[in-house]
Amino acid sequence: MALATRTDRRPSMTRTLWDSSVGKKTIMAVSGLIMLGYLVVHMLGNLKIFFGPDEFNHYAHWLRTIGEPFLHYEWALWIIRVVLVAAVVLHAVCAYQLSRRDLRARPTAYVHRKARSSYATRTMRYGGIILALFIVWHILDLTTGTVHTGGFQSGHPYQNVLDTFSTWYGNVIYIVAVIAVGLHVQHGFWSAAQTLGVGSATRDRVLKSLANVLAVVLTAGFVSVPVAVMTGVVS
Repeated sequence: MALATRTDRRPSMTRTLWDSSVGKKTIMAVSGLIMLGYLVVHMLGNLKIFFGPDEFNHYAHWLRTIGEPFLHYEWALWIIRVVLVAAVVLHAVCAYQLSRRDLRARPTAYVHRKARSSYATRTMRYGGIILALFIVWHILDLTTGTVHTGGFQSGHPYQNVLDTFSTWYGNVIYIVAVIAVGLHVQHGFWSAAQTLGVGSATRDRVLKSLANVLAVVLTAGFVSVPVAVMTGVVS
């Protein structure tokens, strides 16, 4: 007599994590913190433009030589890109799936909005869409040069940045996206802390203050570059 084959195999821990709402929120929190770390480093790198073209172009070249000679030219940069793409995709997919679950659980909208929900909280979904579209435009503009105006010059990021922010629409797109980043960080940082168990009744005020500071610093840091180009401080 043949032995019966078991068909009720338990799902893996990874599958269980992915299928649960808590797991998706955890993935969103971790991926969000990865992107936040990148934003802080990216902002600091952008500020090198205030030290002139040689300093800024040298920094851009250094990014491609990180880890040499152990790593090949641009390998470290591509590793960073792959990690960031994975973080963005996981973050977006989890956000979408959690949103769909929330709609299925509550098909009828609340009659009254929650009075204490902030503007950043209410616009997280739309802010995420704006950021996704901006990332595509930003890559096509300053990485591949596909939509760049003024003649894209590979290896001359200083001049490419000047070209982008010498157009009114380049400034509008960038500044709107940066404001969306600030609002996203303001709510997302505190939300990630709650998901990962860092938040508490006594630490909430500190975490919210830190989220506000991060949002303001990132917004001001990124916006300072197009403003400097527009006003002639950087030329």
